[in-house]
Amino acid sequence: MYKNFFKRFLDFLISLIALIVLLPFLFIIAIWLHFANEGAGIFFCQKRPGKNEKIFKLIKFKSMSDEKDVNGKLLPDSKRITNIGKFVRNTSIDELPQLINVLKGEMSLIGPRPLLIEYLPYYTKEESLRHTVRPGITGWAQINGRNTTSFDDRFKFDVFYVKNMSFKFDLNILFRTIVLVFKRKDVITVPKDIFLDKERSEPNNKKV
Repeated sequence: MYKNFFKRFLDFLISLIALIVLLPFLFIIAIWLHFANEGAGIFFCQKRPGKNEKIFKLIKFKSMSDEKDVNGKLLPDSKRITNIGKFVRNTSIDELPQLINVLKGEMSLIGPRPLLIEYLPYYTKEESLRHTVRPGITGWAQINGRNTTSFDDRFKFDVFYVKNMSFKFDLNILFRTIVLVFKRKDVITVPKDIFLDKERSEPNNKKV
């Protein structure tokens, strides 16, 4: 009952209330980013696979400018991230626009993080279970190491969550997420360039 009805109901209700309450704050952040990003835009939108691998546009606050080198190529992330960009990443404020994704039914507050479309051929059969539920703003993997863990470990956490989803489990994850955000634990402002499709060189190599 929780998985099929109440979870979505609570997602919609909480995200709607949160957006209404946070709207003035989000507006201020948006104006700040507009000037800091030097015309590069306020939002970062990227196509990601959701429930049943249905593609949607994930929304985040944009934390980097679009500065390029003399050859017209974007500079490394570490050189493009702005001071406010570091702030919104360290405090996870950059994730707040995903409340819109939750409101639209594309995401959940709690669930496996939506990763790149390019990764779809590289999941094992077991790991693909992460796409049988709506992806989340935070999840079991995020409170167990976030970007500091390997893909293998993250996917194990995701599968565990899918198999054990419950209201109590979601409350536990939500509470621990809030604690981690205030502690700013396991936050990596500019993550290393580690990609699943490069880590697993052969697509469709389904480990059972």
